Amino acid sequence: MCNVTPTASFHPEILGDTGPQIWLGNCLDALRAADDGCVDHTISDPPYERHMHVSKAEKEHGHGRKIRQDGYADIEALDFDSIEAIRDEVARELVRVTKGWLLVFCTPEGVAPWRDAIEAAGARYKRACVWVKPDAAPQFNGQGPAMGAESFVAAWCGSGFSRWNGGGKRGVYTHCVNPPERDGRHPTEKPLSLMRELVRDFTNAGDLILDPFMGGGSTGVAALIEGRRFVGTELKPKYYAVARQRLQWQLEQAGPVVRMAQKAAMQPTDAGPLFENEGAK
Repeated sequence: MCNVTPTASFHPEILGDTGPQIWLGNCLDALRAADDGCVDHTISDPPYERHMHVSKAEKEHGHGRKIRQDGYADIEALDFDSIEAIRDEVARELVRVTKGWLLVFCTPEGVAPWRDAIEAAGARYKRACVWVKPDAAPQFNGQGPAMGAESFVAAWCGSGFSRWNGGGKRGVYTHCVNPPERDGRHPTEKPLSLMRELVRDFTNAGDLILDPFMGGGSTGVAALIEGRRFVGTELKPKYYAVARQRLQWQLEQAGPVVRMAQKAAMQPTDAGPLFENEGAK
């Protein structure tokens, strides 16, 4: 599907004959080398804002704020940085490479910074949507209300009127944090049912979906199930391995007839590579 020359910064890999393409490395390295408008849509769950993170050093000194890993158990610390330092550049690159919808998960406090960065990059901010979590953990210390929802920003990067499959549907999505099919190997894993609903609402069969913060691969798995093409990047080797395994398993689960139909739907619509490194241009 895509021809990429490996570099020290990112390493392309194509899985199976249906061609989901994934990279181990910094997403900005891949994005900077990508052509304008080379993906149909971007759906991603980047690191959240600083107040949701506690570093290992902060944990050792008793500082910072913990978040919940799975709605029930505390985690020691997130092993990736918050988004603040790179948000503006990430927004510029995502708006540049995306032809349609850009969906970015964030905290409620992150909606305004993401809106500002996306609008500064030239896209049209449309709405702050909500993921309602019926099984979210209560506030165990009783000092205030628990957090029962997360936000995601929806922006249109294309020309003309924005288009989606939801009609007059409200931007409220209700899915449990811990469904039976939860993989559980990534601390901020999104439910597969949620990601499948977003893929159906905002994209069409055969579209190419980018997730530059692939994590455990839920967006990619949802894309494959719903007959979309997928390309993703992940910085952390252990999460890349999880995503790769889940994507490969999804490909193997499809029967031969399904695989043939999926392969036909996933053929690229434009000639030429999606991402190529600067030296190859």
